[in-house]
Amino acid sequence: MRASVKLFLLLLVVSFIAACGPPTSDDIQQAQQETILAEGTAQIGMPAITHFQERKNLKMILELRDQGNLATYTYVWNEFNGRLVFFCNSIGYGIPYATQYTNPAKIAWSHGSQSQVLPQADPNGLFSPSSAEGTWVMCADPAKSGNTTPVYVEPRIIVSQFKLTQ
Repeated sequence: MRASVKLFLLLLVVSFIAACGPPTSDDIQQAQQETILAEGTAQIGMPAITHFQERKNLKMILELRDQGNLATYTYVWNEFNGRLVFFCNSIGYGIPYATQYTNPAKIAWSHGSQSQVLPQADPNGLFSPSSAEGTWVMCADPAKSGNTTPVYVEPRIIVSQFKLTQ
């Protein structure tokens, strides 16, 4: 029974691909891969996740990050002596420099299954990189108690809600 289901799925995928033009070797391999994965899923199934602890942890992290005045401490890792160096009292967690406020890409045109995607500028008119080493940290300004100001930091940092031993 399973062999006939696999054969049917493979023929269905190959005939769909053939309707769009002659199948390439990539198309055939993709259809075969889908058949193998379907068989593996049928035999093994999904993991028996019952507590969803990682999902609960991620929800808690996202909710913590959304707090308006989450007091944190920012440290920089000193590569030379292998120690943490206190950087500043901070609010919230660092935001990677490459984080973009808007979608970094837009569809320029689309026709059927083909489309052209182009980079899209941020609201400031600049095109942010896809990755960067820098981090924005909202540090407490010692000259103006209670005020925070963004500080750009290049080295890798550690931000914590409690003081770390150095």
